Order: sequence, then structure tokens, then C-alpha cells
Amino acid sequence: MKRTLSILFILILTHVIQAQQLTTNGPIQQIDKLAQSALEQFNVPGMAIAIVQDQSVLLSKGYGVRSVSTLKPVTDSTLFAIASNSKAFTAAALAILVDRGQIAWDDKVRKYLPYFTLYNPHVSEEFTIRDLLCHRSGLDTFSGDLIWYGSTHSREEIVKRARFLAPSFGFREQYGYSNIMYLAAGLIVERLSGMTWDQFIAENFLRPLGMTQSNTSVIDYTTHKGEVQSGKSKNIASPHNEVKGKNVAIDYVNWDNIGPAGSINSSVAELANWIQLQLGKGTWNGRTYWKEQRSWEMWENYTPKPVSRWQRENMPSRHFNGYGLGWELMEYRGHKIVSHGGGYDGMISKTVLVPEINLGFVILTNNINSLPSALTFEILDAFLMKADKKGKRIGEKKDWIGLFQGFRNDDLKSAQEALVADSTARRANTRMSLPLAEYCGVYSSEMYGDVLVTMDDNPRSPFGGLKIDFAPTALFKGQLTHWHYDTFELTWSTQMMLPSGKATFVLNEKGKPCELKIVIDNPDFDFTELVLLREQPN
Repeated sequence: MKRTLSILFILILTHVIQAQQLTTNGPIQQIDKLAQSALEQFNVPGMAIAIVQDQSVLLSKGYGVRSVSTLKPVTDSTLFAIASNSKAFTAAALAILVDRGQIAWDDKVRKYLPYFTLYNPHVSEEFTIRDLLCHRSGLDTFSGDLIWYGSTHSREEIVKRARFLAPSFGFREQYGYSNIMYLAAGLIVERLSGMTWDQFIAENFLRPLGMTQSNTSVIDYTTHKGEVQSGKSKNIASPHNEVKGKNVAIDYVNWDNIGPAGSINSSVAELANWIQLQLGKGTWNGRTYWKEQRSWEMWENYTPKPVSRWQRENMPSRHFNGYGLGWELMEYRGHKIVSHGGGYDGMISKTVLVPEINLGFVILTNNINSLPSALTFEILDAFLMKADKKGKRIGEKKDWIGLFQGFRNDDLKSAQEALVADSTARRANTRMSLPLAEYCGVYSSEMYGDVLVTMDDNPRSPFGGLKIDFAPTALFKGQLTHWHYDTFELTWSTQMMLPSGKATFVLNEKGKPCELKIVIDNPDFDFTELVLLREQPN
């Protein structure tokens, strides 16, 4: 008996020592050191990382500062906006309803939301809950995001306005990332549960998982202007914009109206519990939240995505990309990787699961950057690259930090070149077709609402100027100064992530403005979707 106990003690002690070595001398130490140095390389003010394996938290730590204005340090309890990482919560909420027998993944959406209408009657009738979650609507990526972003439109109104969106390809033909479809999914949760989506998420996930500081709205800790209220919670990261190489703290934008697609705010300390629930396939700390089968369904590849040439060249083991229900999917080094990214105004995040080895991690940052992507592959390599008998790693180990740092430098160079190209494209010594006052009016889009053009009392150019006001979106206010012909430069008068752009007035056969076309070069919002027709005076 004593011998058995001794052996058991040795086994336990060996396990403890191995765990300590993993934490202090293995991948975790490497990642910790790398994370700290990478902050400066990517010009990121602050970051937090949590790594979980076999239901143990191996790393939970903050780096850098919450805000360049206060210089207070990030901790593992610092709240960040996780943006589209919220989608997995919405998919899991529906998984609970599947378990309850209230829905099936292939139920028609109009069974629960009779007003759900898209570009084609057949598509509207045949659209399923599964279609909502796997991005195969036929709409292009981010189509319609201008309807909700910072706008006064309600959740239901946003979904109703989606009927004006034009498809870019066939229904279920290919991948097109859609926030509005996830909003519709959240409205189904509301319809069947009798709660708001926010209440359902809090009651079924946040509270039972001990995520007591996490929430579904920035209203919980910001002023009406989006400024962080230090009195409500002192441990909140501020979003940042990079201006001429320097980080500037910016205000939060209220994403409540798109909540099910991206409004959750959390910390790595609390998200570690969410990751453990995911790795537990619906079970954590003795409680079952959803059946294991639901996890496999959420991690199934329903919408394939091409493997790009760059991915083939840099990741030879990446044999597929795709999207499941609330999760992106790929193969890497012989393992199925389940992940998702999140992009908020001035914040980027990443959640990654490797179910086969019970590994998961989350990375939260407070400016727009590619560091979470770089660290994702550094962490995956640290855990997935096998060693030979002499302890040397098998396969090529890439410098992902250096590679993505190169992308950052290329992007900065491209942005500078674009500014030069834009200035050289301007036709000098051109005149406007009309006096400024004749461009004024209301330009209306069925999809979006009204855009108002009025005279500017304080013009900033020798040609005079106009003001522009996107009525549904308080952030979208700016000034129009003559560029050439009937095109004006649009400069925002509010603090935001969008660059300046161009606004062109189209004249009818009578020489009067009949349409306003707006182009803003950015990866998130397609302003060309706004068909802005002028309301003609009686």
C-alpha cells in the first residue's frame, strides 16, 4: 500500500513539475517574452492574452497600457470590446434553443421573423437559421453595415432595411460575411426566449460562467459621447487610432443595435472560462450548457473559403478554410483550428481553439493592428510543432511577428502612395458647374436614410464650402470642399476611424443635382451602396 501511494505521489509530483516547466520554461515563457516585445514593434498601446489547455489556465496577463492618456497598465481583468467574437455567443444561444426543441438549424427564418425579406422572394422564403450563421446569403462581405454603424436604426429596422441590399453572387454560392444576418439570428433568440438578446446572453453565459464584469453594451461604462467613465469601472481599455505614427485615444462607438453580431465587452480572465466551456464542448465546471453534438455542428465547415496563394506559400499545411456557425475554420499543422477575429473601432481581438489538444487562447488589443494574427501563429507553432529525438523542432518555423510586421510597413507605404496618387489625379483649375447653394438639399437612400447637404458658415477653402450630415449616424458629419468639377473632398469633423473621401454630385439633363455619389476608401464600409437621390423641391 505504501509503495502504491509512493508511486502515486511521484506521478502527481512529476505532473506538477511538468506543468511548472511548461509554464516557466516552455511555450508560455516564449510567448510571454514575445508578446511584450511585439507591442512596441506593432505600435500597440496595450494587449491582454489568456491561454488555456486541459481546463487549466496557463497564461492570463496584460501588457502595455489601457490608454496613452492615462498610462494605466493593462491587466488580465481589463475590459476590451471583443466585437465579432460575440458571434460565437449568438450561435451558442441558438444551440441552447435547439437542445430545448424550440428550433432546428434548418428552420426557415420567416417562421420566426415574418418581416425577414431579402433581394429575392425565393431567397427570403428559403433562408434558414443555418444560413444566417454561416455567411452564404449572397450578399458581399460587410454589405449593409452602413445601416447600423453608429445609427439610430433599431435592431428590427436594420433587418427590415436589408431588403434593399443587392446580392454580389448567388444564394449559398459563396462566402460573404454578414453582420446583419447575425442580428437576425439574435432577434430569433429574442422572439423565442421572451428576453432581449442581451438578457439571454447574461443569464445563460455571463453570470453562470462567472463573467461578472463582462457586458453587452458600452453604455455600462461610457458617457453618451462614448468617453470611458472611470467611476463605473476603472479597468477599461480605451480604443486608439494611429495618427502620423502616434496612438490617440478615441471614444467608444455604441454598437447596441447590432448587438448579436458584435457588442460584447470582456477581459481575458473572464473569456478564459468561455474558452474552457468551448473546449468542454458545452460543459464546464459540472454544468452542461449545450449538448456535445451542438459543438460539432457549430464547428462543421458549411461555407468553404479559398486558400489564398499567400496561405499556400506560407502555410503548406493549411489545406482548407471555411466558416461554421459562429466560427472560422482551417487546417494547420494537421489540426483543425476553430477561431474568430473581432474588429471594433480602435480594437482588434482573436479567439482560437484547437479541440484535438484541448488548447484555446484569446488575444485582445486596443488599436487597429495585425498583432493578434501574428501571435496566433506564434502560439500555434509553439504548441503544435513536434520535436525529434534530439529535441529539435520538425518543420520550418517562421518568424510570424516579422512577417506581419512587414505587412504593417507595406500598408503604411501603400497609404502614403495612395495619398500621392490621389493628389496627382486632381484636375487643376476646374470650376464647379453651379453656385454652392444649388448643391444643397436632401439626398435620400431607401436602404439608409437621408443625407443633408447645407451651406458651411466657415468655409475652409478659397472656393467656399458645404456641410454634409448623414442624418441617421451622428458620427458621420463633415465638410465638403471643392476638389475638381462637381466632386468635393469630404473631410470628417468628428473623431472616427474613417479617412477622408470624395463626394460627387451628378447633374440631370437640366443641369441640376439629382444624385450624390460618395467614395470613402476603407475596408469596412461600402459607401457606393448608398444610392442617394435628391429630393426635388415642389
